[in-house]
Amino acid sequence: MIDPGQDAHLRETQVSSQELVKGSFLHALRDTVALPDGSVATREYVVHPGAVMIIPLVEEAGQPLRVVLERQYRYPVQQVMIEFPAGKLDAGEATQRCAQRELHEETGYTASAWAKAGVIHPVIAYSTEFIEVWFSRGLAAGERQLDSGEFLDVFTATADELIAWCISGHVTDAKTIAAALWLQHYQSGRWAPDWVAPV
Repeated sequence: MIDPGQDAHLRETQVSSQELVKGSFLHALRDTVALPDGSVATREYVVHPGAVMIIPLVEEAGQPLRVVLERQYRYPVQQVMIEFPAGKLDAGEATQRCAQRELHEETGYTASAWAKAGVIHPVIAYSTEFIEVWFSRGLAAGERQLDSGEFLDVFTATADELIAWCISGHVTDAKTIAAALWLQHYQSGRWAPDWVAPV
């Protein structure tokens, strides 16, 4: 691992900041920054509250490992995308509680065990967004509680099917592709999650 204390020759320092857009969800800024060589540049980026993504496992004795997925239309790319359940953090909300809420609201499932996998930064060139990745298992079905204006299909696929879709380009959602890496490590036994109870 590289020591972050040795990154001074790469760091940029904010000189000034200008607000470009303040919407109900996104907040866009344009900063002037000092570069390591003393010159200046501008950086436009979106401030994001952060999010969670859940990898819900369907584990049945003698059956291939399955996962719960969603199909949802994403307006910016004008496509129906295959994704894991996910959602943004509310102000002050703990990430595990957010994961539990989003899983139930979007899929109807609750889970008896949870394990944090890690964090991804999906669009580092222009957003502060981070997504904390959680596994869930011991699923129990229930009624979905979709937000107003939210439309999505819930389905299951084997872990191998999902990984094949990522390789073939059928799945292009970055967070879901990143999650497939953790899923492969879990499935192979190379990563053993630290399971905890719901909060």
